[in-house]
Amino acid sequence: MTDPIADFLTRIRNAQMAQNDKVEMPYSKMKESIAKVMLKNNFLAKVKKDTSGQFPTLVIDLPEKKLTLSRVSKPGQRIYKGSQEVRKVLNGLGIAIISTSKGIMTGYEARSLNIGGEFLCTVS
Repeated sequence: MTDPIADFLTRIRNAQMAQNDKVEMPYSKMKESIAKVMLKNNFLAKVKKDTSGQFPTLVIDLPEKKLTLSRVSKPGQRIYKGSQEVRKVLNGLGIAIISTSKGIMTGYEARSLNIGGEFLCTVS
């Protein structure tokens, strides 16, 4: 797999289309931090790391509402934005997830801290 973030977003999209209430995927720190940002902004119901098996997994409880997830920066073409270039998603109804030197955060937090970074994805 060349793009674990796209796989993460696709698993959530597929679970919602199948009307599942939770989704399980291989664990990584990047996926966990993106999921925690989405949880903090009320786009996910619950996130937990399950270490009961041979390999750790990330278990995500999905919300009732449908999410629109789109990957912006890809392995073939990375998209970087400065702090002033980060715009609102859906007039403030969605969030942009940015990977900065201070960690993964929303576009609002990056703008307030005046730091830019890689524009990973949008959630609405």
